[in-house]
Amino acid sequence: MAANAFQLLEIDLIRTFVAISDFGNFSAAAQRVHRTPSAISMQVKKLEEQLGRSLFNRQGRTVTLTSDGETLLGYAREMLKLNEQAVSRFQGPAIEGKVSFGAPDDFGTRFLPKILKLFSTTHPLVEVNVKLGPSTHLLDELAAGRLDMTLFTDAQGGSGEGIGEVVYHEPLVWAGAKCGHAHKQPVIPLALAGHGCCWRDSAVEAFAQAGINYRIAYTCENCQGQLAALLGDLAIAPLPESLLTPQFERLGANHALPDLGSYDIRLLRSPELGKAANAFADHVIESFKSL
Repeated sequence: MAANAFQLLEIDLIRTFVAISDFGNFSAAAQRVHRTPSAISMQVKKLEEQLGRSLFNRQGRTVTLTSDGETLLGYAREMLKLNEQAVSRFQGPAIEGKVSFGAPDDFGTRFLPKILKLFSTTHPLVEVNVKLGPSTHLLDELAAGRLDMTLFTDAQGGSGEGIGEVVYHEPLVWAGAKCGHAHKQPVIPLALAGHGCCWRDSAVEAFAQAGINYRIAYTCENCQGQLAALLGDLAIAPLPESLLTPQFERLGANHALPDLGSYDIRLLRSPELGKAANAFADHVIESFKSL
């Protein structure tokens, strides 16, 4: 069926389409949009008929985007963003105030640009003060009342379990330079963050339990310092899986290295927050859901 040039796309159909593309299956998407799987199947059928294009490849319970689906996804995200901005602009009184927000150093380039950009469009009168630093330092700042909330990292089964809200979960992996040789040295050189970093603790504990000889060759509070050591093939490092680029090689059991498990990103809020801070905290949580 050919698409009508003057026919408008329904925002509910677009929201369902984006949810399916994010989760890769109908059941999880149905929970996100609070509909039954059969209901969102009907929504997809309606959207595909309206556009005259197939949007998903169906493989059992898993679905992937077709090339037309990939094209629509960019427009769909913009439509949802504009819809949210419009509703936020006109519904209820504008929220004003200041928010003091902490995040580990490496999050500054990985996650914050997207989080801050969208929040500034929906809450233009809120001033957000960001402090970057090691997780342990940020938790101390929160306890001292100098932050309204902070993100912090915690290893699987670590000391932060049960504290705050888990907003992101990801495997930790060993990384080295592509085709590098650092991991082949008799005493393996490591590039680690400073004391208090859960990635560092996971690496040291894994080597200790495996009885592997290692030395801490490079220490840097900022993740970029670790990456520099890796690029020079001077050491290997424990890193989140999402940080691996074609410049790096994922190392593991086939390289005689122990498993690192995973880590969480958690959000901890001060007990008493105003409207602006609560709005920002909710926004942070929602932002991580779309990663």
